[in-house]
Amino acid sequence: MQPNVPVKKGQPLFQFDRRPYEYKVRQLEAQLAKARQNVLVLQADTQIYAQKVVKLRADLAYAQYQQKLSADLAAKGAGPQEDAQKWTAQVAADEAAIKEAQAEAARATLNYTSNINGVNTSVAAVQAELDQARYYLDNTLMVAPEDGRVINLQVRPGMVAGDIRAGAIASFVVDADRYLLANYFQENLKYVKPGQPVEAAIDLYPGQIFRGKVLEIWPGSGAGQMLPSGTLPNFQYVPTDRPQGQFAVAIRLDDPDQARFPIGTQGRAAIYTNPESWFVPLRKIMLRAYSWFNWVYPFSG
Repeated sequence: MQPNVPVKKGQPLFQFDRRPYEYKVRQLEAQLAKARQNVLVLQADTQIYAQKVVKLRADLAYAQYQQKLSADLAAKGAGPQEDAQKWTAQVAADEAAIKEAQAEAARATLNYTSNINGVNTSVAAVQAELDQARYYLDNTLMVAPEDGRVINLQVRPGMVAGDIRAGAIASFVVDADRYLLANYFQENLKYVKPGQPVEAAIDLYPGQIFRGKVLEIWPGSGAGQMLPSGTLPNFQYVPTDRPQGQFAVAIRLDDPDQARFPIGTQGRAAIYTNPESWFVPLRKIMLRAYSWFNWVYPFSG
């Protein structure tokens, strides 16, 4: 890509270093595979803990039987009292083990059934990180958003546009949808409306007049803008004989090749609010005189 050369929409402009983003994508792909495998492990855990609860309940039933048997024998003097006490302790231990196993089974079930939109939450979390990493990887290639050209290019192949860079590396100027801004005093905009004919003299093209139409009047200016603060604004008196602040009028020129008008081009524009007025021919003469005098401007002073 070269500066100030026309480019088409979608044409590649810059290719940033893909390697850090590719490494991140590969890392997250591995984590995603591991997370999906862990879901199978969680499923197996639920089955293991469920079987553990079944086994412990069987052990408890056996301990309860032995406790009753040894207690009956001890009561009849046919068996030692220590056996009855031992099996009583074993019953208590088995009951505690069952509660612990049930808690572990419930935890395993919660981990396995923790889903969002039918996907385990651990898998969904890694998938979201992977999607973001792929988005960043895809954006290492910058393409032209519209037909236009790159100006003010400040990088070369191999340069590092570092992490702490605050400014842009280039400016992109779009060919289409350009308009001309003309500043007018407020009292001069009373009869200006969208669609009215306009003639413009562009300093870049001495001796030429370009026709167009009013697009819109910008409904505001910086004079009405104040920053929030705890200080009351200090309003200055403006004499009535002084012109009011200016508003911008957006003008669309009829020339089909809008690329002829670089951004920042200056000139003069006349809006004809009443084309039948006797003043219109005089204003056209003044505008053309201004345009023709641009030929002699470089030789003055």
